[in-house]
Amino acid sequence: MAVLVFGLVLACYWPALRGGLVWDDQAHVTRPDLRSWSGLGRIWSDLRATQQYYPVLHSAFWIEHRLWGDATLGYHLVNVLFHATSCYLLALVLRRLWRSDTTAPRMPTSAAWLAALLLAVHPVCVESVAWISEQKNTLSLVFYLLAALAYLEFADRRSRTAYGWALAFFLLALGTKSVTATLPAALLVVLWWKNGRLDWRRDGVPLVPWLVAAAGAGLLTIWVERRLIGAEGGAFDLSTGQRFLLAGRIVWFYLGKLGWPADLMFIYPRWDVPAAAAGWYGWGGGVLAVTAGLWLIRQRFRGPLAGWLFFVGTLFPALGFLNVYPFQFSYVADHFQYLASLGIIATAAAGIALALARASPRARASGRMSCALFVAGLAVMSNLQSRVYRDSETLYRTTLERNPACWMAHINLAAELVKSPAGVPEALIHYEQALRIRPDNAEAHNNLANELVKLPGRTPEALGHFERALQLNPAFVEAHVNLANALAKLPGRLPEALAHYGQALRLSPGSAETHYCLANTLAALPGRTTEALAEYAQTLRLRPDYAEAHDNLAGLLAKLPGRRPEALAHYEEALRLNPDLAKTHYNFAVALEMVPGREAEVLAHYREALRLNPDYAEAHNNLGVLLARAGQLEPARQHWETALKLKPDYEDPRKNLELLQQMHRP
Repeated sequence: MAVLVFGLVLACYWPALRGGLVWDDQAHVTRPDLRSWSGLGRIWSDLRATQQYYPVLHSAFWIEHRLWGDATLGYHLVNVLFHATSCYLLALVLRRLWRSDTTAPRMPTSAAWLAALLLAVHPVCVESVAWISEQKNTLSLVFYLLAALAYLEFADRRSRTAYGWALAFFLLALGTKSVTATLPAALLVVLWWKNGRLDWRRDGVPLVPWLVAAAGAGLLTIWVERRLIGAEGGAFDLSTGQRFLLAGRIVWFYLGKLGWPADLMFIYPRWDVPAAAAGWYGWGGGVLAVTAGLWLIRQRFRGPLAGWLFFVGTLFPALGFLNVYPFQFSYVADHFQYLASLGIIATAAAGIALALARASPRARASGRMSCALFVAGLAVMSNLQSRVYRDSETLYRTTLERNPACWMAHINLAAELVKSPAGVPEALIHYEQALRIRPDNAEAHNNLANELVKLPGRTPEALGHFERALQLNPAFVEAHVNLANALAKLPGRLPEALAHYGQALRLSPGSAETHYCLANTLAALPGRTTEALAEYAQTLRLRPDYAEAHDNLAGLLAKLPGRRPEALAHYEEALRLNPDLAKTHYNFAVALEMVPGREAEVLAHYREALRLNPDYAEAHNNLGVLLARAGQLEPARQHWETALKLKPDYEDPRKNLELLQQMHRP
């Protein structure tokens, strides 16, 4: 059965193994500045070092990056392995629970394995397993179930060793994702189901430290979501009554997706709660009615109430009472119910197993075949759904097919399209569509302006969008910086540019990016070199790992008398931090050409620049010059011809080819 579980999980997620980075994966895979041992220390000590303060999760990512770097196959395999392990652990937990001394009916072994199979193949799990960032779900569930398994051992035998392991696994789960803070309450529900009652001294007291740790982790996450991630403002302005009605709607939404996993989306439509909540009393009333009904039959059947309480209770952090950043674009997401789904899946599996155990042999055989076909059908659905996560463009296009009004998907698809010059026209359409859906979206105005400013004759339009973004959000640091960058290139607008840089620094004095952009602007101005050097120095004090800042500072130093050794040192540091910067290899080669005896390094850096960027016309030209000096005229000719094809108006390779032709005339 374990082999079957692992095999099914692999079959479901085989298409996702070839997937790349999507959405916020880049923010979770360990950044260059965190890849050292000191970076690992920052993961634990600095709340702002990672996108969310989940130090165990980001330590896992740190280790994984050490093992296979940025290769996405490794991250996907790990997610699949964690999910499969959780399915296996769920079976172990249920077998232990259902076989132990209890006043509730004992379950057949098949019930535990059916629950494991359902979790393994259910399509609502695809978002958590196929999306690298959601390793927070898959890894935290492994620790969650290990903690539960160890605690059940403690509850049966009162073993201090088992309790210690259980607490350790629980703390690891909290450090991976704080929704696991619901485990102590879930354990109390399980103990009530098992014994028919709760004893405060026996059942409650051992969980007091757990409850304290859970409360601390929960409060910290609430603070981080609000203050550091931005889960506050108009998008979260709901009354208490509206939040209760929203909670009822969310419960039934997730229950519906578990029972009928059709039309799954990465981003679901965002409900207009103030307008729709008046019609949602039935959803909330339904939750209360189900709870009351299951309470009334608890003396005879405790299992359904236990599963229901587990499901609703584990969903609590995502029911709308607490602000979480994704609520800006949708109140529901499949990955929010990954852990909570265990309650319904285990209850359904138990019900099916009991029904089959009491059925006639023929009905039992037919029921088992139906279960096998049902599991196979879910596996096919998961396999198809996992293909959506092949790459960002596929994910966002599929989201827009199913949810055309998703402004966030329009923005993110546009951000992917602009990575290629051919995609810019379509990207502009998606930014404009996002603004038609949500005209007050400052991010869309800023992103659209960033693309418009690069196009001939569209700068005035771009400035208008930057200004609109700042009207909507005067504290939008990125928009201040981007507007300043645009103004600095316009005649007579430098004072305005410097004012926006200043405003950005007042809003965020520790922004290395703002200091960097200001330094670049000052470096291009006559007589402002000293100020530019100071801004580059401040940038690197705030972010010593900023490779591009080292590169640009080196370029400025190389122009100053007697500062070339410093320039070379900064080039070397930039390439140590990021060896994949083609521009830095090129700039370093240009600077090294002035240093006697380093010709071999110059050649190597030009070649590396071209390996990283084969369309680098300047590198082709300069490498051609070096090869010609070395007597390698034919390779030099090829590089100059390539440079001219890439940039037909590039005079240097044209002149070099003319000289070469003159050399070969009779």
